[in-house]
Amino acid sequence: MNSAVIYYSLEGNTKLIAELISKEINGDLIELKCKKELPSKGFKKYFWGGKSAIFRETPELINFNIDFSKYENIFLGTPVWAGTYAPAFNTFFRDNSISNKNIGIFVCSGGGKVEKCFNNFKKNMPDNNFIGEISFVDPKENTNRDYKQDIKQWISTMKF
Repeated sequence: MNSAVIYYSLEGNTKLIAELISKEINGDLIELKCKKELPSKGFKKYFWGGKSAIFRETPELINFNIDFSKYENIFLGTPVWAGTYAPAFNTFFRDNSISNKNIGIFVCSGGGKVEKCFNNFKKNMPDNNFIGEISFVDPKENTNRDYKQDIKQWISTMKF
């Protein structure tokens, strides 16, 4: 089955997990990149990132042209901002209609609640088969954790 891992990452946590998932499923790795990137450190990061998420801003994306017809399985990954996905996914959902796909969702957070983020993904992609969701807490900082094993276990539970 053809698979893609589509993700947005500001600080590299989601990118780390996306790369591991991509290797495990032998899928294409596609990063959503904003034309104007947000600050990645300090107060400005939380202020602008939170504001962008709360107001559902739609930043312009660069390097974005995906033929979804060639994928049966799509894994979507994001950091959790203000309880939901990063604003790059607002643009992604606005510009793309995806249906009849197997969808896996993964998120990275500082340890907060992630259910709202999962639910928001599902609301924006109602005509799909959701095959799994998983969250990771600060993977770049928790270097003692075996994320490869966590991902293998997660994928083994999926019904494609």
